[in-house]
Amino acid sequence: MRVLSMLPVVFLLAAAGQPPVIQPPKPLHPQHRPRVAPHPAAPAPAPAPVPPPAPEPTPAAPTKGSATGMPLPRFAALHSDDVNLRAGPGTRYPILWVYQRRDLPVEIEREFEVWRLISDPDGVKGWVHQATLTGRRSFIVTGAQRSLRRTADEHAAAIAYVKPGVIGRIVGCEAGSDWCQVQVGDYRGFLKREEFWGSYAGEAVN
Repeated sequence: MRVLSMLPVVFLLAAAGQPPVIQPPKPLHPQHRPRVAPHPAAPAPAPAPVPPPAPEPTPAAPTKGSATGMPLPRFAALHSDDVNLRAGPGTRYPILWVYQRRDLPVEIEREFEVWRLISDPDGVKGWVHQATLTGRRSFIVTGAQRSLRRTADEHAAAIAYVKPGVIGRIVGCEAGSDWCQVQVGDYRGFLKREEFWGSYAGEAVN
């Protein structure tokens, strides 16, 4: 058993000479927990029926951030092990969750001054301060156990096996390629984009 200093993952060697199996921290998804339990609201009186308003066209989502001018949506990563997810863009809004997994990939969907609306791998959405994010690209393994391969070929030798929930760094992805070079601790190899969350199909990452 070996514990890496870079990530809280444990390597289990099945037998001598076999690729290690890289496990995520336990429990599998400890990245968020409620800080304040919501108080039940008093039941409101039933409103009088009113005719439904005419439907309005849905505005198109912005393709560039209002604060940075950078593309939307785009991927980023959590900068620390203590990131507050708020109900709105400001400290006056309540904290919904506290993320406790540094480098967790998130998707930025909106910008408002120094605040970013993000979505996490589980689809949870909320606002975080820009200082709690980094542009360093990371990924999280999804689905089933994946083989970290020596080259970008599904028949290439596996140098490690990574379990769902393992987080690593994206080294690079060629435009249009189905594969990305990634790193988990001391192990560097290739994963298919469909095997992790943190990159768009065909996106160039370098």
